[in-house]
Amino acid sequence: MIKKKVIAFEDGTDPKPHDPMTESMTDRLEVELMPHGREEEEIELELEQGTNLWTDAWRRLLKNKMAIASAIYVVLIVIIALIGPFIAPYEVDTQNYDVLHVAPNLDYFFGTDELGRDLFSRCLYGLRISMAVGICATLVSFIVGVLWGATAGYFGGKIDTIMMRFVDVLYALPYMFFVIVLMTIFGRNIILLFAAIGLVSWLTMSRIVRGQVMSIRKKEFVEAAISCGVNNRNIILKHLIPNALGPIIVYTTLTVPRVILVEAFLSFLGLGVQAPMTSLGSLASEGAKAMELYPWLIVFPGLLLASLLFAMNYLGDGLRDALDPRMKN
Repeated sequence: MIKKKVIAFEDGTDPKPHDPMTESMTDRLEVELMPHGREEEEIELELEQGTNLWTDAWRRLLKNKMAIASAIYVVLIVIIALIGPFIAPYEVDTQNYDVLHVAPNLDYFFGTDELGRDLFSRCLYGLRISMAVGICATLVSFIVGVLWGATAGYFGGKIDTIMMRFVDVLYALPYMFFVIVLMTIFGRNIILLFAAIGLVSWLTMSRIVRGQVMSIRKKEFVEAAISCGVNNRNIILKHLIPNALGPIIVYTTLTVPRVILVEAFLSFLGLGVQAPMTSLGSLASEGAKAMELYPWLIVFPGLLLASLLFAMNYLGDGLRDALDPRMKN
C-alpha cells in the first residue's frame, strides 16, 4: 500500500499555500479536522496499488470453491499416481488363484479379478499410466499447436493461408479413425500412443493461439521489438506467446482430460495400453466383460476415471472464468 501524509489546521486551511489548478487529486482526497485544542493532524491515506492480470485471475480463482476443490483433488491424484507403485499392497501382476473374483474386503480393498490380482494395486498403476498418457500427449499437442498457431498468426498472408488450410484438411479427417490407423500401422506401444494422440490433438490449440497472436501482433511492444532489430523467432517466443498464455493455459487444462478419455476409449477397443501395462481404460474394458457377475471390476476403475475427468474439467472451467471473466456467462 502507498501511504501519504496530509497536514491540515483546525479551520480547514493548509499550512502552506497551494495552487488548486496544479494540486494533484491525491493530495486533496480527504481532510479530517482534529477536536478542539489540537492545531494539526497527520492523516494517512492508503491508496491501493494497481494489480496485474495474473493477480486478478488468482483472486477470482480463489473465490471459485469448486475449482479450488478440483485443483486439490487433481494434485492428490497426481501424487498418488507418482507414489502408487510404492504404496500398493500387492504387485500389479501377482496372480493368486486362491482368491479369484473375491469381493472387496479388508485384505483386497477393491476386490480381485479373474486371475486373483489385486484390483486396488492395479488401479494405482493404471492411474499412473493414464496420467502419463494425458500429460505427455498434451505436451506434444501444446508444443506443436502453439508453435504452429503463433507462426501462422505472426506472419499472416500466404504463410498463414497455407498453414491454416493444412489444419482445415486435418480437421476434415475423422479424429478417432486417424488415431486408430496410426496405432494399427505403426504398432501398439506406449510411446506411439503418446505421439499419435498428441499429433492429432493440436489442431484446436493452433487456432486458439493464432487468433490471440493476430490480436496482439500490431501492439506497441511488438512494433518496438521489430524496431530494435529483434528477429522473428525471438518475437514469437519471447513476446507473442508469453502474452497469449491465458487461453493457452485454459485449453491445455481442458486437453488433458480429453486425451485421457481418448486413451480410455482406445483401450476399451483393445488399441490402447497393452499388457503387461494397464490403464484405467483397459481396466474398465476388462471389467465390462464380467460386470454382471462381478460389478466391482468396472465400478472402481470407472469411478476413479470419472472423478478425475470431472475434476480436471471443472478446474479448466474455473481457470477460464478467472482469466477471462467475460466468458463466465
